[in-house]
Amino acid sequence: MEEYFERLADQLLAKNPALTYDKARTWVELLWEDFESTYAKAGYEYKGKEMTERMVSGIIERHGETLHEFLSTNPKYKHLLENEGDSYSH
Repeated sequence: MEEYFERLADQLLAKNPALTYDKARTWVELLWEDFESTYAKAGYEYKGKEMTERMVSGIIERHGETLHEFLSTNPKYKHLLENEGDSYSH
Protein backbone atom coordinates (compact mmCIF):
# COMPACT_ATOMS: atom_id res chain seq x y z
CA MET A 1 0.00 0.00 0.00
CA GLU A 2 2.83 2.35 0.84
CA GLU A 3 4.08 2.45 -2.74
CA TYR A 4 0.58 3.27 -4.04
CA PHE A 5 0.16 6.10 -1.54
CA GLU A 6 3.60 7.53 -2.24
CA ARG A 7 3.09 7.44 -6.00
CA LEU A 8 -0.32 9.12 -5.73
CA ALA A 9 0.92 11.72 -3.24
CA ASP A 10 3.73 12.63 -5.64
CA GLN A 11 1.19 12.92 -8.46
CA LEU A 12 -0.97 15.21 -6.33
CA LEU A 13 1.99 17.38 -5.36
CA ALA A 14 2.84 17.82 -9.03
CA LYS A 15 -0.72 19.06 -9.67
CA ASN A 16 -1.05 21.16 -6.52
CA PRO A 17 2.03 22.91 -5.12
CA ALA A 18 -0.17 24.55 -2.43
CA LEU A 19 -0.07 21.24 -0.52
CA THR A 20 2.69 19.86 1.65
CA TYR A 21 3.69 16.22 1.24
CA ASP A 22 1.81 15.36 4.46
CA LYS A 23 -1.38 17.04 3.20
CA ALA A 24 -1.08 15.33 -0.18
CA ARG A 25 -0.60 12.00 1.53
CA THR A 26 -3.63 12.60 3.75
CA TRP A 27 -5.74 13.49 0.71
CA VAL A 28 -4.62 10.33 -1.07
CA GLU A 29 -5.45 8.13 1.90
CA LEU A 30 -8.87 9.77 2.33
CA LEU A 31 -9.71 9.48 -1.35
CA TRP A 32 -8.55 5.85 -1.36
CA GLU A 33 -10.61 4.90 1.67
CA ASP A 34 -13.65 6.83 0.47
CA PHE A 35 -13.60 5.16 -2.93
CA GLU A 36 -13.18 1.66 -1.51
CA SER A 37 -15.90 2.07 1.10
CA THR A 38 -18.35 3.63 -1.36
CA TYR A 39 -17.64 0.90 -3.89
CA ALA A 40 -18.21 -1.80 -1.28
CA LYS A 41 -21.42 -0.20 0.03
CA ALA A 42 -22.75 -0.17 -3.51
CA GLY A 43 -22.31 -3.94 -3.56
CA TYR A 44 -19.56 -4.14 -6.17
CA GLU A 45 -16.96 -6.87 -6.07
CA TYR A 46 -13.52 -5.69 -5.01
CA LYS A 47 -11.34 -5.26 -8.09
CA GLY A 48 -8.00 -4.74 -6.37
CA LYS A 49 -5.58 -2.00 -5.48
CA GLU A 50 -4.74 -1.27 -9.12
CA MET A 51 -8.31 -0.25 -9.84
CA THR A 52 -8.47 1.93 -6.74
CA GLU A 53 -5.19 3.55 -7.76
CA ARG A 54 -6.61 4.32 -11.22
CA MET A 55 -9.72 5.89 -9.71
CA VAL A 56 -7.79 8.04 -7.23
CA SER A 57 -5.32 9.01 -9.96
CA GLY A 58 -8.24 10.13 -12.12
CA ILE A 59 -9.61 12.28 -9.31
CA ILE A 60 -6.18 13.84 -8.87
CA GLU A 61 -5.88 14.54 -12.59
CA ARG A 62 -9.32 16.17 -12.73
CA HIS A 63 -9.41 17.98 -9.38
CA GLY A 64 -5.90 17.93 -7.92
CA GLU A 65 -5.21 21.61 -8.52
CA THR A 66 -8.14 22.66 -6.36
CA LEU A 67 -8.43 19.93 -3.73
CA HIS A 68 -7.36 22.32 -0.99
CA GLU A 69 -10.45 24.46 -1.79
CA PHE A 70 -12.62 21.49 -0.78
CA LEU A 71 -11.95 22.41 2.84
CA SER A 72 -14.33 25.33 2.75
CA THR A 73 -17.23 23.26 1.46
CA ASN A 74 -16.94 19.99 3.38
CA PRO A 75 -16.21 20.15 7.11
CA LYS A 76 -16.20 16.34 7.29
CA TYR A 77 -12.47 16.29 6.52
CA LYS A 78 -11.49 19.82 7.52
CA HIS A 79 -9.96 18.87 10.87
CA LEU A 80 -7.79 16.25 9.16
CA LEU A 81 -6.43 18.58 6.52
CA GLU A 82 -5.91 21.96 8.08
CA ASN A 83 -3.28 23.14 10.51
CA GLU A 84 -2.74 26.48 12.09
CA GLY A 85 -0.83 28.67 9.70
CA ASP A 86 -1.90 26.97 6.48
CA SER A 87 -2.21 29.60 3.83
CA TYR A 88 -5.21 27.85 2.27
CA SER A 89 -7.27 27.12 5.39
CA HIS A 90 -10.60 28.85 5.87
